[in-house]
Amino acid sequence: MPYMRKRRSGHILNVTSMGGIITMPGIAFYHGSKFALEGISESLGEEARSFGIRVTAVEPGSFRIDRAGRSMVRAERSIAERNGNQPGDPKKAATAMLKLIASDNSPAHLLLGSDAISLVRGKLGALKTEFDTWEQVSSSTDFE
Repeated sequence: MPYMRKRRSGHILNVTSMGGIITMPGIAFYHGSKFALEGISESLGEEARSFGIRVTAVEPGSFRIDRAGRSMVRAERSIAERNGNQPGDPKKAATAMLKLIASDNSPAHLLLGSDAISLVRGKLGALKTEFDTWEQVSSSTDFE
């Protein structure tokens, strides 16, 4: 940061996961750490903007890397069944991140992969429905 502040430019990419927006059972600690990095990235982006520094949380879906292979075994079952069949291509993800860095109008969040887009859109729709359903209860807590 000190060097970027001095140059008044830079771009920080925090690679999180779609798991920082959506959740799946059995990996609560993983999601907790990714949700935290999402918040840190958003807040840091707000803080660093005045110094000409951009921050983007990159949120990949499932990519064909070894993360879900031999190194990932959980209680009595392995998630390796999908290993090698994930939809995401790591080389295309790298190209997308380079395109992001070169952009003059980079987003605070960048989903990578069609599965990430689909699952996050579903989560956003469910949140909207939940907020709309409970809006009266939520707003009833204000002072009158």
